[in-house]
Amino acid sequence: MLPDLFTSESRFRQTFARGLETLLDHDQLGSFILVLANAIYDENLWQQLQPALIRRFHEHAGQLGKTLADGHQPQQAPDDLLVFLKLMAVGLDRLRTTDFRRAGPWQLQYNQLRALRPARMSDQPVNDLHAPFDRDAFHFNKPFLRREIIWEGELLGHHCRLLYNKFPFAPLHGILVMEPEERHPQYLGKFAHEYLWRLLEALGERLPHCGFGYNSRGACSSVNHQHVQTYVGKNDGYPVEDPAWRHNGGQHPWPLPCKVFDDADDAWRFIESLHHDNQAYNLLYRPGRVFVVQRAMQGSYQHSDWATGFAWAETMGAITLFNSDDFTRLEEDAIHDELEKLQP
Repeated sequence: MLPDLFTSESRFRQTFARGLETLLDHDQLGSFILVLANAIYDENLWQQLQPALIRRFHEHAGQLGKTLADGHQPQQAPDDLLVFLKLMAVGLDRLRTTDFRRAGPWQLQYNQLRALRPARMSDQPVNDLHAPFDRDAFHFNKPFLRREIIWEGELLGHHCRLLYNKFPFAPLHGILVMEPEERHPQYLGKFAHEYLWRLLEALGERLPHCGFGYNSRGACSSVNHQHVQTYVGKNDGYPVEDPAWRHNGGQHPWPLPCKVFDDADDAWRFIESLHHDNQAYNLLYRPGRVFVVQRAMQGSYQHSDWATGFAWAETMGAITLFNSDDFTRLEEDAIHDELEKLQP
């Protein structure tokens, strides 16, 4: 039996939106930034939340200005303070909702607010797939993240926590942490893989346009705490799912080594071989199927100026851009060539 949240897309969207409205009541810059980023991504959420966001922006800006004028240090997280100061410099009235277009087979989005996101560990050179959990680093058990939880409880017999993605690049974008208090590092085990497979099969009956994205360590994972990124309502799927590609039985080769599995055991055997070879990878789980893309470790290649790091969505063909000129001018071949740079 699935919790009510997961029984239909409309119910999921309603719960998602109500949680954002509640977060706006918190007197924290981080909560405001999260709500703004989710609203900017989704036109419906923007229309719903825009008046409250404008009001809260001016309240936060006024309070911050008074604090600084009085010679006090703001009692806000440094990352959130920096993002908000950038927002003040840009101006809320100059922000626009996310734009989308196609360049050949590739999906492009111009996500203005995500450009302000702290990189954490996603831009650091990595040489090994496995590293122990570090309780002093950022992780999903931090007390301040409690208010960012959409839902928490038992899901197919295991404790899970679903949080908002603070800087989303997918519809109704969340972070699912399995057994969070166990402090598993971001190193996929057989149990987690099989659990994700079963869970997505169950969710897919009610939420057919849902999926999980996974970044191994070294594949632009920004947090070394076991999690997947969730999305709901991407009706057009990701480019990697198009039947024209060779891994799906078509004629065209994907720019990176890509395999697709419709059997959980076969998929695990292959993922286990990647662990044995210390080979970085990204995954896209869909109901009854998983796409596995092998790629070079982050920090081992030089990407173009317009590319800020390719994680699971990018290696599955959906490119996020932070510059409007890049969004307008980039063509199919440039994106193909950039993906090829990640050849392992």
